[in-house]
Amino acid sequence: MAALRTYEVIFITNPDAGEEETTKLIESLQHTITDKGGTITKNESMGRRTLAYEIERKREGIYTLFEIDGTGREIAELERRMRVNDQVMRYITVRVDEDRRRAEKLNARRLRKAGRRPLTTSGSERGAAAAAGGVASTAASSSSSSTTPAAVAPPPPPPPPAAATGDEPES
Repeated sequence: MAALRTYEVIFITNPDAGEEETTKLIESLQHTITDKGGTITKNESMGRRTLAYEIERKREGIYTLFEIDGTGREIAELERRMRVNDQVMRYITVRVDEDRRRAEKLNARRLRKAGRRPLTTSGSERGAAAAAGGVASTAASSSSSSTTPAAVAPPPPPPPPAAATGDEPES
């Protein structure tokens, strides 16, 4: 027996078809998948949306998403049926199990690395904390004076000299 794989199938149906015709089409496609041994894990009707470009002189379409667990035979039959059906304007099938497995593996690695890292503050936060601690320690050491020195910002750099433009008279 072949390994089960996960596929996402999204298809766009004609918006001029009636609501009952669209639901009948979706039910027949679901029946095709289950007859061939696949299981539908997700069925999401995304509703009527504007198309990126005209398809068959239509500017809108009804989007539907299936997430299917199966061997691939049911996908072949599903695509064949969508290809010959006039209501289906476009469809695309993507195998997502490998990508999800790769993402889970990377996420697990990230969590392991995060667990090994000690909890510390970043370098900029440490510098700010040290600077604040330094000011507090100098204020505490000079408690004999009644006023604490305020932090003074350095003066801004002088403006650059004006460039000679040639309009000035020579002396």
